[in-house]
Amino acid sequence: MGKLKGVSILLGWMLLASPALASYVCATDDLGEEICLEHPAKRIAALSPGATELAWAAGAGDQVVAVVAYSDYPPAAREVASVGSHTRMDMERLLELQPDLVIGWVTGNPTEQLVTLKNMGVPVFSIEPRSFEAVSNTIERISILAGTEAEGFAEAERFRQGIADLQEAYAKADPVPVFYQVWDEPLMTVNSQHLIGEMIELCGGDNVFGQLDRLVPRISAEAVIAANPEAILAGGMGEENRHWLARWQAFPSITATERNNLFFIPPSLVQRPTPRMLEGTQLFCEKLEVARGRRP
Repeated sequence: MGKLKGVSILLGWMLLASPALASYVCATDDLGEEICLEHPAKRIAALSPGATELAWAAGAGDQVVAVVAYSDYPPAAREVASVGSHTRMDMERLLELQPDLVIGWVTGNPTEQLVTLKNMGVPVFSIEPRSFEAVSNTIERISILAGTEAEGFAEAERFRQGIADLQEAYAKADPVPVFYQVWDEPLMTVNSQHLIGEMIELCGGDNVFGQLDRLVPRISAEAVIAANPEAILAGGMGEENRHWLARWQAFPSITATERNNLFFIPPSLVQRPTPRMLEGTQLFCEKLEVARGRRP
């Protein structure tokens, strides 16, 4: 009799609990951890400029209550409270804002600070999109956690289709040896496994440093000269700062310099894994088309 009573109690608890369980929203982050919330997030902290853009792309911009330095897009993000930089957050200020979801950056945020947040019971959804498809997928997952699936999935599909259109347009483009400069001092580039490496490949570029082991390797000017790229593309510190390209004008033996294939690309369009990469990729592809047109 006691056993039957126990089963009845258990069944009753399950029936009572099931509506609550059914209301949970869950998504798996890029560390493989499943993040479940009792209800869609209302107060989101985005701990990188890219995460901020992705939150807005997912339709959750109105729910973002905290960002970090350089979170300048969309313009509305500039009005949100800042909690430091992506490399060192002001934890006291962050906790004062009472986020019910933190979007962290796997390799950009301090691990110890993210662990501290998790230990305090704050849900942390860690992201690191490393492909075009991962950008779309990340938008979709954020929208699930924010309860904005309709807008988020639509934006993810818009980006997905835009990239597919560019892939089709440049599928048969003649290869162009390319050096992409991601930083000046120290001089840095990307390998073929990097998301920017995927962009180069889509446009018919041949990344002259694609074979290097590190995602963002340090190189020397001598290595660039030896690689002799046909086009050099760089971002610079800011959206209008083109001075990084000036150094290569001192090396006329490089094909890119000889043919004036030194191209500026606004860094936020290619160095943040967000839907604006569609615009950046289009621009990247157009620059390589210019380089093809300057061949003898």
